[in-house]
Amino acid sequence: MSKKGLYILPSLFTAGNLVSGFMSVIFAIEGNFNTAAWFIMLAIAFDMIDGRIARITKTTSKFGMEFDSLCDLVSFGVAPAMLMYLMVLKHMDKVGVAIALLFVITCATRLAKFNIKAMEPVDPSKPSADSFSGLPTPASAGIIGAFVLSYEIFDGTVLTAKTIPLLMKKMPFFFDAMPIIMLLLSFLMVSNVPYSAFKKIKWSKPKSVQFFILFIVMLILIYSYPQNMFFIIFFGYALSGIVVYFVRYYRMIAVVRKNKSGNGK
Repeated sequence: MSKKGLYILPSLFTAGNLVSGFMSVIFAIEGNFNTAAWFIMLAIAFDMIDGRIARITKTTSKFGMEFDSLCDLVSFGVAPAMLMYLMVLKHMDKVGVAIALLFVITCATRLAKFNIKAMEPVDPSKPSADSFSGLPTPASAGIIGAFVLSYEIFDGTVLTAKTIPLLMKKMPFFFDAMPIIMLLLSFLMVSNVPYSAFKKIKWSKPKSVQFFILFIVMLILIYSYPQNMFFIIFFGYALSGIVVYFVRYYRMIAVVRKNKSGNGK
């Protein structure tokens, strides 16, 4: 394959991301929320692939970065916001519109911040960061898409699916809490809460072997309970950043108190 063809390859997957996001909006407008949610999940899959292909083929470019962000805004900002507005927020009138709009704005802000950071010169003497600052937009969209997939089973729209009973009992609670959850997701996207980028996993280390085993178990669970497991994984990832943030904050406070105590002696 020519070098030009290699540059086009990741952009094709990025375009697949955009197409998936647009189709999600179309199906949401038609009231087919389950299919709209699956297209959001498909967009996430395309987004995971395009960057890796660009890095493997060494065809990363400023055009690719900008194109990816514009597509992400549609798939992970507009599409999930539209889906939640039509499914949950519509009855809230102007408040519902404001919540959906805030989600789109913070998604755009998150993507802009990410691009600015990506354009900063890399210091080869410093190790690459293993975390994102703020909740990644695919994760926030994943929570919404996965919630819809699980709720549609609970609501009886999807009949042929295995479920986790304990989680399904909580679906009405998550439905009622979605306006607050969307506000929280909006805040997390533009926050400084750290989220793992999973960049420094070394498969030769014992802990990495444990991670690999856990990954296989997760794949089996996803195969068995796809809708429910997507929700658990994305929701768990969102909570992980909050937990890490408060743990770091607690440790920092403990160090400050210890220093003050030492200086007072």
